[in-house]
Amino acid sequence: MAAKKGPETHHVVPDPSGGWNVKRGGAERATSHHSTKREAIEQGRAVSRSQQTELRIHNLDGKISSSDSHGHDPNPPKG
Repeated sequence: MAAKKGPETHHVVPDPSGGWNVKRGGAERATSHHSTKREAIEQGRAVSRSQQTELRIHNLDGKISSSDSHGHDPNPPKG
């Protein structure tokens, strides 16, 4: 199953001019910009929780390194 990329996701991505951005899936402009990845992840998690979206955290090469679910997870863990 392919990862969703759209309005129900937020992404922590490297900014080409330096630092890290939090972006809503499919958006051109960043929601916020941060000097460190850690700051961007903290802000991304807060936004993702409040809007109940998936958070995708990318590496410098653009690949997704991890993912957090703060919304309607289509594949919740079996408990």
